[in-house]
Amino acid sequence: MRKIITSESVNIGHPDKTCDTIADAFLDEALSQDKNAQMAVECAIKNNKLFIYGESTTTAKIDYDKIAKEVLKDIGYENDFEIIKEISKQSPDITQSVVKSELMANDQGMVYGYATNETKEYMPLSIVIAHKLMKKYDEYRRTTKKYFADAKSEVSVAYDNDQPDEIVSVLVSVSHSESVTHNEIEKDVMENVITPVLSEYSELVTSEIKYYINTSGRFTIWGSFGDSGCVGRKIIVDTYGGIGRVGGGCFSSKNATKVDRSGAYYARYIAKNIVAHGFADKCEVLASFAIGLPEPISMYIETFGTNKVKLKDIEEYVNKNFNFRLDNIIKELDLLRPIYKETACFGHFGREQFPWEKIKD
Repeated sequence: MRKIITSESVNIGHPDKTCDTIADAFLDEALSQDKNAQMAVECAIKNNKLFIYGESTTTAKIDYDKIAKEVLKDIGYENDFEIIKEISKQSPDITQSVVKSELMANDQGMVYGYATNETKEYMPLSIVIAHKLMKKYDEYRRTTKKYFADAKSEVSVAYDNDQPDEIVSVLVSVSHSESVTHNEIEKDVMENVITPVLSEYSELVTSEIKYYINTSGRFTIWGSFGDSGCVGRKIIVDTYGGIGRVGGGCFSSKNATKVDRSGAYYARYIAKNIVAHGFADKCEVLASFAIGLPEPISMYIETFGTNKVKLKDIEEYVNKNFNFRLDNIIKELDLLRPIYKETACFGHFGREQFPWEKIKD
């Protein structure tokens, strides 16, 4: 059966991704000083105003204004921002339920992890290409003053018998200066972004592929001056591009006791290992948590009928090799260190620098 699956990615200048990056920069700074920091400090942005708010219980001394301004400058903003803060300590009711003889879940929630063997990243092809387009664009736009950090991509892939058959279309929209013409944009994006990325997938590119570049015609007002943004609004971009399910919470700003983040990372870790070891072509792992408890209250493994061994054998493999207790997740994946700012853009999964992407012997 033939079907088409579409995924999108957004660059760091998109206001939502800007906020994710700033929030995770706060978290990294806290963890660099205090590995036991309990952080959930978020932000929202509009025009020249940045709102920083949330909860923080840590011995770390965090200069929120300085960190935020450094991220904004790196993105490409040249204006000054008015920064408004509302930050309090984590509720002691939550703290007493989390910090015990071993760490407990900081909240209730369900999380999903997914993996497929259709790419070397064990990710769906459409989201892999969408992220690579944005990464390539971000590298390119930093070499010229013609283009800005706000950008989006969208990739549609046709599947035949559940395997990628061809790339149907590629959409890229980029913010740009007044001086550049639409024809120049199409040429620059095609030559410097799309063609280099698709060269890796030439066997899936046919003469029927359609390219869409800056379909709005103009994109000169970018970032917080063209849109508002806040943390956690791009969870489909952050995960599997619409393939597979996602849990009830976002990732950015949250330290590892928040199972929305650490639990989702471990679920991906298990799903990827199941697929990488050849037990199934596709796998999804569900786990649900309750605040104050050390391990999931339910867990489920779905292979969509692609399993090569019995499901009970996969469950036995998971039980023998993985431990979903929160204290173990944090120790096994080494999550009490400043690694989170790098996750905020171009996807939390499918990039080998992160510990939840390793294949376990």
